[in-house]
Amino acid sequence: MAIKGSLAEAALPDVLQLLALGRKTGCLTVSDKTNLGYIYFNDGLIAYASIVNRRDRLGDILVKDGRINQGQLEAAIEAQGRVRDRRLGEILIDQGVVSQDDLEHYMRIQIEEAVYFLFTWATGTFNFESGVQPDTQDFLVAISPESLLLEGARRVDEWSLIEKKIPSLDLIFAVDSEKLEASNVDLTEHQERILDLLNGERDVTSLVEETALGEFDVGKALYGLITAGFVHRTGRSSTTARISASATGAQVDEARNLGVAFYKTAMFEESAREFRRVIDLRPTDGGACFYLGLIALRQARWEEAVKQFKNALDRGGARASVLHNLGLALEKSGRLDDAEHAYADAASKARHDWRILAGWGITALRRGDFEVAASRLDRAAEVSGDAPLSAVWYWARSLASAASEDFLEAESTLRAGLERYETHPVLRNNLAVVLEILGHDDEVERLLESALAEDPWMAEVSKNLGDLYYRSGRFDKAWESYQRATKLQPDLGDDMYFKLGNIAYKRLDSESAARLWTKAVEINPRHGLARTNIETLKALQS
Repeated sequence: MAIKGSLAEAALPDVLQLLALGRKTGCLTVSDKTNLGYIYFNDGLIAYASIVNRRDRLGDILVKDGRINQGQLEAAIEAQGRVRDRRLGEILIDQGVVSQDDLEHYMRIQIEEAVYFLFTWATGTFNFESGVQPDTQDFLVAISPESLLLEGARRVDEWSLIEKKIPSLDLIFAVDSEKLEASNVDLTEHQERILDLLNGERDVTSLVEETALGEFDVGKALYGLITAGFVHRTGRSSTTARISASATGAQVDEARNLGVAFYKTAMFEESAREFRRVIDLRPTDGGACFYLGLIALRQARWEEAVKQFKNALDRGGARASVLHNLGLALEKSGRLDDAEHAYADAASKARHDWRILAGWGITALRRGDFEVAASRLDRAAEVSGDAPLSAVWYWARSLASAASEDFLEAESTLRAGLERYETHPVLRNNLAVVLEILGHDDEVERLLESALAEDPWMAEVSKNLGDLYYRSGRFDKAWESYQRATKLQPDLGDDMYFKLGNIAYKRLDSESAARLWTKAVEINPRHGLARTNIETLKALQS
């Protein structure tokens, strides 16, 4: 069962309780429309949590707490730069500067702080995807959500007060040094830690990153200073300020990271917003245009996809991946000659990428050049190596064979595809059609019914089942199948309406028969039998 909804209607703590009670395993994605967070569950327990673009402060926390010194941290970071697939915590343990217990303690704090911060998001959406596990981490914890709820509720209550003084993390504050010195008050440890950073240049997010404190601790410390009159607001690090010649690479990376995270979770509008921001910050960025093209493809906006991929080529150069997706967008938009050229360019740059060769083959298939399509698809299979061929490859290769009337080869290809994709409805449907041509009727009905069970929304399956039932004289079942097909795809074919008219006439429903035969003629004015039936019916009724 999908677990998704709005944070305005279901608070995050309630969602966590639901997942804990159901002993769920998977990933809960939380978005406040400007950022994205993840909470991973294993058998109902929190295993990991992170927030996109939230600085990984493990090293900073260890330094601040005196577990390691700055030199040891820099040495570990340098070592990590040489071996990218190793985590910082693992390197620190190998260097003997922290223990496994220390690492687990501070990683647990980081995970808890991430969850607490997510509790403060009052608007946005959440979505739980079952079975998803995090990428390799230093370790995974096992935290009962209930153990975080009490502290989380307290922080949310306090955060509602803090937000009255600090409504946004992009606000900038400065300290009134004269007033603070004249007061002779005792400050908390956290207030002391942020004091030197309140210079009128850093926003709250920067304070969080540079102090290695969490958002709540920084907010609470700042709230006290503001309330006492020692600190005042001087401005904000607004989007307008960021869109300038001085825009930093970090700001571009922030928007790009969010864009990729939103794309991976199918939040395409939010993803597009972030990649447009990348382009605002860095107009020459071809990668952002590439992702905007991918988003347009996922939304079936073919011409927009073509435009964005061409922009990506202009700004980032003729990369094979861009040309490949441009070819796909052109093919989907029906511009097959242009798609042919795009795929040819892509194949010249990546001769051993089977996906490009397969797409090029599908373009030839759609152009009616079946021999070329078969050759390109066979080459794709040759260079694929250990990579599994997609279901689309088996679909296309079998069509190329069938179009050349080599139905035995089409059958063999479809059976091979179903060995890998056992429940794929399109492959089952197409195998049923091929077997019918070959006269293997005993297997056809089973394949079509199983395909329908897998995907009841495929109109072609319902129509093919209707044809099967019609030929065998099971007219009631044929009527049911045809009616389902017409609702799913009203323009699927004139023959379907002609047969529906015949069934209606057998049922002595002349009015429906006339209407259905007329529909067949509207779709195909040259349907002679339908016209004859209409004229015959008129003569009988006159």
